[in-house]
Parts: sequence; structure tokens; C-alpha cells
Amino acid sequence: MASFYGTGWSFPPAFDNVPGEVATASDLADIQESLQILLGTRPGERIMQPNYGCNLDQLLFEPLTTTFKTYMKHVIESAILYHEPRIKTDSVELSESSDTEGLVLIRIAYTVRANNSRFNFVYPYYKNEKSG
Repeated sequence: MASFYGTGWSFPPAFDNVPGEVATASDLADIQESLQILLGTRPGERIMQPNYGCNLDQLLFEPLTTTFKTYMKHVIESAILYHEPRIKTDSVELSESSDTEGLVLIRIAYTVRANNSRFNFVYPYYKNEKSG
């Protein structure tokens, strides 16, 4: 089953101690890094894959209302649906951090399709609350 998870360059890209070899991530680490890359990439940023990414940066200055949170969840779920076929999104939850102003923690609960194992991923999204 491990071949289903895949292996890719580690993020951020790095080199192993062996000269000329790129550090890689495999299995669940590869899925977690893929989610981090997906949520941090703007559509159009990748030249060969112009639709890849999530529009979170365009939402940065919106007021954090219930309607906005619902829309933000939809944007995240759609990006995962179209760009990460190895997993099925079970839920997306947004919570404002009481410790850091403007920090929204995006918690994604997902199931790996290959073996029905469930995992969580938390992505810190910084927002400017002073607008709106």
C-alpha cells in the first residue's frame, strides 16, 4: 500500500548529506506536505498547473463572519477534492486562536483512501482582523 501514498521532494526542498540527492518525503509525511503546499499555493502560481492551489490569500482581508468561514471551508474542500486524490476530506474546522490575533487554525480531518486510516492536519492561516 505504501506505493499509493507516493514519494516526493520534501518541503521545503532540501538535500540529503549524500551529494546530489534530494531529500524526499514518503507515505503520510508526503500527504501532509502536499496539503501544506496546496493550501499555501495561489492558483496560477505553478506555470504547468495553473489551476493548482487554494485562494486563501485572496480571503486575507475579509471579515471573519459565519458566511466567510463557510465560504473558506468550501474553498479548502474544493482544492483538496481536485488536487489531492489520495485522501477524502471528512471535515474542515476553523478556529480562531486566542493566543495570537489574526491566527485562524484550519483543522482538516481526512481519510486515506488506500487503507481507510483517519488523520488530522492543522494549517495556521494568518488573517488581518483590522480590515472590514
